[in-house]
This record gives sequence, C-alpha cells and structure tokens, in this order.
Amino acid sequence: MNRTQIQQELAKLPLLSGLDNEFLLFLGECAQERKLNKGDVLFRQGERATAFYVVRSGELLIEIPAISGPSLEVQRLCDGKVLGWSWLVSPYKWTFQARAERETTLLEFDAAAILARCEEDPAFGYAMMKRFSSLMSERLEAARRRMMDEWNPPGFA
Repeated sequence: MNRTQIQQELAKLPLLSGLDNEFLLFLGECAQERKLNKGDVLFRQGERATAFYVVRSGELLIEIPAISGPSLEVQRLCDGKVLGWSWLVSPYKWTFQARAERETTLLEFDAAAILARCEEDPAFGYAMMKRFSSLMSERLEAARRRMMDEWNPPGFA
C-alpha cells in the first residue's frame, strides 16, 4: 500500500472527515501496515502507548483485563474503525487491552511523530484533539455500559 492509497483510505474515515489534505498526507507518512494473527495481543493495559491504529480488515477485541478470570469485553472493532487515544494523553499508557479475534490487518501510526507535529502546529494539534476526544468519549461510554451490564448485585434495581 503506497502513501497515496493510505491518504485516500484515511480521507474516508468518519473520525478524520474534514481534515485538511496536508494533515492527511502527514498522517499517511506516519503510517505502516501491521498484521496480527488470531489471538495476538496488540497492546496490554498499562503498557506505553506509542501508536494508534485503523483496522483495515479483521476484528479486534477491546477488553479490560480481570485480576482473575476472563477479561471484560468492551467493544469489537472491524474495518475502518480507529483504535487508540492513550498516545495523546499523559501518562501515555494504554487504558484497555486489544486482541485480534481473527487475522487482522491494521494501519499503525507513529505517535511520537504525530505528537511532535501537534506541538509544532497548533491547528493540527487541535484538529487531532477534537477528533480523538470524541473517540475517548465513545470508548469510555462503551466500557461504562459493559461494566454496568456485568455488575448486577442482588437487590440492585
């Protein structure tokens, strides 16, 4: 996949819609393709967040690891979905875990380069913050709903 194809793919993503072509070009330069096999863990909660991802094909499971027992499934992400906002917010550590539910192809974006551009170019930084804050809200709301679904103590109405 070449840079022009990446830029065209990025322009179609709802999260990045309306972003200046110059910004899309830059993001395309920061991207590389990554493949995961079924069961591969992309990142673990608490690890340093050094990237964000776009699912090109396949399926990723976002989950909250449990102290004991199975992890709590938060969301499943398929084609065209963006994953990762922890790279943008200090302390730059993943708040969830992501695992491939089947063979998955991603675009992986270099967070260090993108953060440096955010610092140098306030218009770019603001555009990224607006877009990724909506992603944060969506992910946190999904986690809250799933935890409430699972937390059902006796007598709770």
